[in-house]
Amino acid sequence: MAKGAVAEKTTQKPKSSHGSQRGFGAKTILFNDNFHTFEEVASQLVKATKCTYSQGLKFAWEVHTTGSAVVYTGHLERCEAVAMVLEEIKLKTKVEL
Repeated sequence: MAKGAVAEKTTQKPKSSHGSQRGFGAKTILFNDNFHTFEEVASQLVKATKCTYSQGLKFAWEVHTTGSAVVYTGHLERCEAVAMVLEEIKLKTKVEL
């Protein structure tokens, strides 16, 4: 990610949905790039996952420092929807079971 605001690294668990439907246990992974600012990533995470802006900055910092981060866990369909929103601004994502 490009230079921007600095946030502390987080060890908090990603936001998750609850239930027992098919596909539960999937995760959305966000990968680092050199094009988006911390602020852009945090704002898109708020839109995609409904996390707070502060949590979005923490995820952005984790992605920046480690190369990737699980930003959402839950049902497969919801993880795919989160990835689609993140990809609206060309962020690189992957959904895994």
